[in-house]
Amino acid sequence: MIKQGRRVNIHEAMADAVSQNVFPGAVLIWGTPGHIMFHRAYGVLDLDTCTPVQKNTVFDLASLTKPLATTLAIAELIRGKHIDTSTVLGEILPAAGDTDKACLSVDMLLRHTSGLPAHRDFFRAICPDGDAPQAGARDVLRNMVLEEPLAAVPGSRECYSDLGFILLAWVVETVSGMRLDQYVTQNVYNPLGISGLFFPGVAGRQDTETSIAATSKCPWRQKVIQGEVEDENAWAVGGVEGHAGLFGDGRAVFTLCSNVLAVAMGEGAMLPDTTVFQGFLQKMPGMERVAGFDTPSKENSSSGRYFSRHAIGHLGFTGTSIWMDPEDGLIVVLLTNRVHPSRKNTKIRQFRPLIHDLIRSAF
Repeated sequence: MIKQGRRVNIHEAMADAVSQNVFPGAVLIWGTPGHIMFHRAYGVLDLDTCTPVQKNTVFDLASLTKPLATTLAIAELIRGKHIDTSTVLGEILPAAGDTDKACLSVDMLLRHTSGLPAHRDFFRAICPDGDAPQAGARDVLRNMVLEEPLAAVPGSRECYSDLGFILLAWVVETVSGMRLDQYVTQNVYNPLGISGLFFPGVAGRQDTETSIAATSKCPWRQKVIQGEVEDENAWAVGGVEGHAGLFGDGRAVFTLCSNVLAVAMGEGAMLPDTTVFQGFLQKMPGMERVAGFDTPSKENSSSGRYFSRHAIGHLGFTGTSIWMDPEDGLIVVLLTNRVHPSRKNTKIRQFRPLIHDLIRSAF
């Protein structure tokens, strides 16, 4: 039972965040696996039309693509015994065979210990003028990742990397014969009855039942982004990549997280596979992340002060986040468009811990 006063505090905090320009719009949904305890929408889709955000508003999930699409796709391939966490790129990708990426394992890529750097502006070479992506752009991006020098010795330390998940999407495509969006939809989302997670791609998606929150005013594309992926590297290759490109509404994200957390709690669920995913959740000595997911940092965690050390989650650049705690079953999904109209707005860094602490006090 939610204490009424605490619920009001959560509502007021969200409304205040909109008025104080932490973000123009948001959807907050939290509860336990299969049980929504709070679901409300706040603010507007964009500052031009000021269309109100609805509960079913779609957000660019940004790096939530990593755990909610790429990681789960890899888990399903492992369940089917097509690959293993110890499989290295040289065994899967012929193009990697003569590079220093050949020795990188699936596990290293999932855990951000591959030694690959965090990010590179590959899009500037692929689409110099911000024009529509050309045929073959994805191959160009992948080859650029293979040619990028490693920033650390593989396996020596954690370095959060978009590049590693670009390679994982390539692994999914090579092993399954299907593009990442097609594979994860057919093998993860559809079996779970989830229709609200999708990759709109560059062309966008026409959907009369939902609306899509705007993101930043992009100087490269020279417009406010709405219905297209915010991440330029993903956009430059058609909007589908392993590090970004997934869109979704709060209920869809919550439903998927419910299945993930049920498995983490040992309660069983259709997907992901229990044995595979339990292995993903084991921390390596000296490391802070688990495979595909983040865990609360020891100080100043975005999950606040009260999530357990066993919690898993992830942040998205556009202002999205998920946190799940297997110790008591709490799931918190916060979707915002904090980058609209400018990426320079970083007020959400202070807000995230606050709202998670308030939710904890009401749970």
